[in-house]
Amino acid sequence: MEIANSHAQSQRVLKQRNILVAIAGVLAALTAILFLMVATRDREIVLQPILRSPLTVSSAGVSREYLEMVTRDAAVLTLDRSPSNLEYWMKSVLDITAPSAQGRLKADLLKIVNEQRGSSIAQFFAIQSMKLDPDNLTSDVTGDLHTIVGSKVISKDRRTFRFKWKYSGVSLQLVGFGMVSKAEEGDQ
Repeated sequence: MEIANSHAQSQRVLKQRNILVAIAGVLAALTAILFLMVATRDREIVLQPILRSPLTVSSAGVSREYLEMVTRDAAVLTLDRSPSNLEYWMKSVLDITAPSAQGRLKADLLKIVNEQRGSSIAQFFAIQSMKLDPDNLTSDVTGDLHTIVGSKVISKDRRTFRFKWKYSGVSLQLVGFGMVSKAEEGDQ
């Protein structure tokens, strides 16, 4: 009788163990499916409305509106400078730059800082138009570049600057920028 009871109890324990293993397998499979769904799903962040409508950023790609806002701010940041804000200017430009481009860009910015330090030359840029290409992550900004020596405006030239971007996750980072030559403007 004891052997029969012992055998029956062992069978119950085995049956419970098998049910628990099956439940654990189903939960593991469900967890794996949920993890894959979360990992491959596009992420969106809702940003405070700064332009004419609320803005979202998605890991699926850069929206035209977001590229316009970032380009507008980057153009003002990179093209407005004076001898009194050179260190802040350089740090701010490097803060929006992709890590892979920071070394090259910092060398270029240091040349400008060294040339302009101690002078009374300042510049500011008045944006007139923008041409955005969200697919290639480039944006061309055209406007008037004003150069000031002391308190006198010595030049006002219509210039176009091209900004190149890198988009990773939901982060848009500057890769490079520079003036577009007249030949390059005519090619487009």
